[in-house]
This record gives sequence, structure tokens and C-alpha cells, in this order.
Amino acid sequence: MHVYEAIRARYSVREYFPAPVTDEQVNRVLEAARLAPSSSNRQDWRFIVVRDAGRREQLAQAASNQMWIAGAPVIIAAIGTNPSSVMTCGLPRHAVDVSIAITHMMLAAVEEGLGTCWIGMFSQDRVREILGVNPDCVVVTIMPLGHPHAGRIPAKSRKRLEDIVRYETDSR
Repeated sequence: MHVYEAIRARYSVREYFPAPVTDEQVNRVLEAARLAPSSSNRQDWRFIVVRDAGRREQLAQAASNQMWIAGAPVIIAAIGTNPSSVMTCGLPRHAVDVSIAITHMMLAAVEEGLGTCWIGMFSQDRVREILGVNPDCVVVTIMPLGHPHAGRIPAKSRKRLEDIVRYETDSR
């Protein structure tokens, strides 16, 4: 699969078959994150792979009771390990770097025939507690990973390129 095919094929999966995801598939997805660029190549991130059904259910509850999340056989929590670091442009380094790594993982998952969904609606404190995350770190997302339920691919609604791109300045 070419990268453009993976980009077009990726969608937010909210229903998973209970089929297992192999260790090899998980490792290839994690390798995509490891290879992602980061500010000054710091790789200030950590990824927690959750397979335990009880812990997945707790994470789904911590994500505003979005219980469909627990239906994925794997949940990967993406952790920023240096949340106080800010880039020169004023953005928090962990938010940018971990987002890039997660995007790499999402595209690698498509290559593996798997689906994902970026979850941003969760209790930071509760997820930290469930996963034993160091208080000096921040959970950027929890991402279910699994085999998407066939036939439930939602149509993508995207703005036209002309509506989001400007050349040289932000004015038209």
C-alpha cells in the first residue's frame, strides 16, 4: 500500500471485531511511532499497550463511558514524558511530538489492516491512575487498535483544498 492509499483509507473506527491483534502487528505499529520525527529528536514519549479486558473497560469508563473503546483488543496510551518543555514557537513540545508519532501509528495500522481512533475525551487523572502513569507525565491520547467491523465505514466530509490553503500570506 502506498502512503496516499493509507491516508485515504484511514478513518476513525468505533466498532471492532473481537479478533486478536498479533504481537507482530502491534510491534510494527509501535515501530512506526519510534521512527516518527520529534523536536530535536528527543522522543519524549512512551506508549503503554493495554490488552487486559478489565483494564480496557476501565479506560473506556474513564473516557466518558465510551464503552465501544473496550471492544478493541488493544488500547495504546500515548504519554508525553516532558510536558513542561515548550518549543520556541510557544507550542507544548509533547503535544506536537506525540501527535506526529500517533499519526504514524494510525497509518501503519491501516497498512496492517487494522483500525484506530484518536480519543481525546477522557479523564487525565483517571487514566493516569489506571495505567500508573508518573505524575510528571501527561496522557496525550488513548487509541483503540483492532480489526474494524466491516461495512461500517463512514463517509469522510472534508473541506476543499481551496478553502484551507493560502499562498504567501493568510489573506485571499
